[in-house]
Amino acid sequence: MNTWVTIMRKITLAAMLMTMLSSGAVVAGPPSVLDAQVTANPGGTYSFSVTITHKDEGWTHYADAWEVLDETGKILATRTLYHPHVDEQPFTRSLARVVVPIGVRKVTLRARDSVHGYGERTLEVTLPPRR
Repeated sequence: MNTWVTIMRKITLAAMLMTMLSSGAVVAGPPSVLDAQVTANPGGTYSFSVTITHKDEGWTHYADAWEVLDETGKILATRTLYHPHVDEQPFTRSLARVVVPIGVRKVTLRARDSVHGYGERTLEVTLPPRR
């Protein structure tokens, strides 16, 4: 009888795990930055086109922003994402006229979601020469 109870507990645990996985409760982790294109604009600003992946679940859990950070970790710009991208993965969004201080040669791009905060997979990019 004790073996039967152990087997039933394992089956119940497996069924609960499958339900959680199929509902997305465990699947959607933090967002990741996959790629970026950077363009130098006339006047010394930059434009960024950033590709992010995240298993958006809807309004309660979605990638809600990405940021440009300088070499010291100071936030130079934020691109707010105002809605989930459940059926558009990965997705790319742009931000123009980002002011980057003279002397900064590389920036880090990071994404954030509404549940976990910042993702661990960031992307460091070397800036093209100023125009």
